[in-house]
Amino acid sequence: MTFDEWMRAQGLSDASAKKYLSSVQGVMSEWAQSAGLIDGPLTSISGLAQFHVVAEQLKQLPIFVERNTVGKSMYSSALNRFADYLKAGFDSDIEADIDDIFRQPNISETEKSRLVKTRIGQGDFRTRLIGYWQGCAVTGYQDVSFLVASHIKPWRVSSNAEKLDHFNGLLLLPTLDKAFDGGFISFKNNGDIVLSPQLSHPDVLGIRSDMNIHLTQQHLGFLEFHRDCVFRKAAY
Repeated sequence: MTFDEWMRAQGLSDASAKKYLSSVQGVMSEWAQSAGLIDGPLTSISGLAQFHVVAEQLKQLPIFVERNTVGKSMYSSALNRFADYLKAGFDSDIEADIDDIFRQPNISETEKSRLVKTRIGQGDFRTRLIGYWQGCAVTGYQDVSFLVASHIKPWRVSSNAEKLDHFNGLLLLPTLDKAFDGGFISFKNNGDIVLSPQLSHPDVLGIRSDMNIHLTQQHLGFLEFHRDCVFRKAAY
């Protein structure tokens, strides 16, 4: 779901959604790039922690202060909307997650290393998923260089053991991984795919309603969590 679609699902009028999108993607992105805060548009940021850093720096720029005052806080409101958009999904903030790993006092350096490698898509977790699934869990596509190791129960709410459990993982093509990670698709206990009503034009993404995966009993608890807590059942 794009920022524009998310705002409309939140109940904003077309005019308001267009105004906020234009502010974030247009003029504020130009200010940020001119000041050397970011190399691309603000909408290219997918991590909430990174966005907060850039947004706070942006708010200190004289042009932002001036225009935000004249616009009666419209620009700061637009930044808050985009922050809420990033927060609404389960978009991964890898740097913050890795920092959390190193702050844990009761695990060994070896365990921290395993968790870090798992978080960045390398290490034992990915290896075990490749061995288990032998290709994309949905399509069977076998070139592993294109495949993503995706957690079923999201990283941030999984225990350390669950983060490393290969039954808490699917090996997916990037489009399927993005849709699954964001809650736009899930799977029933029988393996049939479930499409969120918030997923626009799934056919364009190569996602079909007749897709399925082969699951075992060990996957079901993780998928139940995904359906209950990640899957987007209706508009916000």
